Amino acid sequence: MKDQDHDKLKKGFQGVYRILILACVVVALFSVAMVYLLGNPDLSLFQGSKPDTEVVAVGADDDDFDKVENGIHVRTGFIDAPGMMETVQNCTNCHSAKLVMQNRMNKERWKATIKWMQETQNLWDLGKNEDIIIDYLVTNYPPKKKGRREALTNIEWYELKD
Repeated sequence: MKDQDHDKLKKGFQGVYRILILACVVVALFSVAMVYLLGNPDLSLFQGSKPDTEVVAVGADDDDFDKVENGIHVRTGFIDAPGMMETVQNCTNCHSAKLVMQNRMNKERWKATIKWMQETQNLWDLGKNEDIIIDYLVTNYPPKKKGRREALTNIEWYELKD
């Protein structure tokens, strides 16, 4: 190899090393900045970005944690009825209460869904609570006999002009 070719190759490698060092410095600075920003929620980056649900601190003497008002469990929105607490304790560990309430199924579908969750999603054995939970859900959130949406009613139709 000629000395001239060797010098070109050496300069090329030096350029690659410079780019790699610069990329490492940029990544390190970005990482430090993100740690700082994520660790300080008072910064303007987080202003106005509040979660959809209120965070509830759980304490041994917290009286409002399982509060029921007007027949509704305040924290989850579940209807207060026999089986509600079993449902809260077993279903809302993995799901939001809204997800549970919107899946209006009959008893057989709930049993199949629970079996599927146990086989594929690591749901624990519910034991005697399974029937209590299913009865609660079927009683308070039964399947609706509607299609995708209700039929439009009380509509004043008009004719489009060409």
